[in-house]
Amino acid sequence: MDKKKIVATFMKQGARIETKARVSLKTKKDVALWYTPGVGTASLHLAKHPKDARKMSVKGNSVAIISDGSAVLGLGNIGPYGALPVMEGKALLFKSMANIDAWPLVLNTQDPDEIVRTVQAIAPSFGGINLEDIKAPQCFLVERRLIESLDIPVMHDDQHGTAIVVLAGLINAAKVVKKSLKSLKIVISGAGAAGTAVAKLLLAAGVKDIVLLDRAGAIYTGRPGLSGEKSELARLTNPRNVGGDLAVVIKGADAFVGLSGKGLLHAEHVASMAPRSIVFALANPDPEILPDVATKAGAAVVATGRSDFPNQINNALVFPGIFRGALDRGVRQITQATKLRAARAIAALVKKPSASRIIPDLLDTRVVKAVAGAVR
Repeated sequence: MDKKKIVATFMKQGARIETKARVSLKTKKDVALWYTPGVGTASLHLAKHPKDARKMSVKGNSVAIISDGSAVLGLGNIGPYGALPVMEGKALLFKSMANIDAWPLVLNTQDPDEIVRTVQAIAPSFGGINLEDIKAPQCFLVERRLIESLDIPVMHDDQHGTAIVVLAGLINAAKVVKKSLKSLKIVISGAGAAGTAVAKLLLAAGVKDIVLLDRAGAIYTGRPGLSGEKSELARLTNPRNVGGDLAVVIKGADAFVGLSGKGLLHAEHVASMAPRSIVFALANPDPEILPDVATKAGAAVVATGRSDFPNQINNALVFPGIFRGALDRGVRQITQATKLRAARAIAALVKKPSASRIIPDLLDTRVVKAVAGAVR
C-alpha cells in the first residue's frame, strides 16, 4: 500500500473510535437519574460495594490498552505517539470483533515501576488490562507485578496472544505434514517477549525439542552472559544443548518460527531443514523470508504475519475472544491452561487443514466465540 495515501487517509479520517451514549438524555428526569442527583446514590452504593462496579458501570465491558511505545510492531522504540495508531487500531478490533469498549492509553514513560504504578492507579475503571508493545525484559516484570497486584485479568498480547496463535497454527501445520506436534524439532528465531512466550506455551503443549536464538546465536545451558529470562530459557529448552548460529541450529529442524527480523532466514537454511518442513516467518511488516522463496527451497507449509499472504498468524485472532470470555465470566487471571484451550479452539475451526489454510481468517466471526469459550 502507498505510504503517502495511508497517512492522507488517517489525516482525513481522524479518530477511528469514539464514545457513545447507551442511555438517552431527552428529559430533565433522565438527567436527574443518570447524572445528578441520581448518580449520587449510585456513587454511595459503589463506595460500600465496589464489586458491583462490574454491573453498574463501564468497568463491566472495558479494557485498557497500555503501551509505552518501546517495541511497536517491527518498528522498534518509537515512543507513545508512534504507538497510538496501533493501540487505537486494537481498540477498533476489540469493538468490532468482540463488542468490548477498549481505550488506547499510551504512556510517556518507559520506566517499569512508573508503568506499574500508573496502571494500578487507573485499574478501577477497567475490567481488563491489555499490555502491548512494551519491550523485553521490562514487559515480563510489568506483567508479573500487575497480575499479582490487580483483581482483573492482565495479558501482554505480544507474548501470549502470539503464543496462542502460533500454537494453533502449528497444530494444524503438523497435521498437514503428517508429523506429531510433540515430536517436532522447532527453532525459534527471537528470544524477546514473543519468542519466550511461544517457547513456554509449546513446552506446555508437550513439545520437547525447542531451540531459541537471539542475536548471539542459540541459547543453551552454560552460554556466557546469560541472565534473567534467558537463563531460564536455557534451562527449559534446548535439550541437546546445541550452540551456533541459525545456519547451524536449523539443520534437520522440522519447524522454524521467526519472531525476529527481515530477511534472516535464507533459502539454503530452509533447504537444510527436515523433509516436509514448516516455516512461520512472522516478522512484521517484512518477514524473515518471503513465502515463495521458502516454498521453492522445500518448505511444505509457510505462514507469515501479513494479510496479503495465505496463513496469517496474527494475535488479533486471540485477544478479542480472550477478553470477551474473561469479562463475561469475571475471570481474574489468564492461565496457561486457558491459553492451551484457546489455541486448540482456534485450530479446530479449520476442519480440513491444508498447506494454504492452517488458521481461520482474521474476520471469521466464529473465532471470538470459540476463544471466549476457552476462558474459564
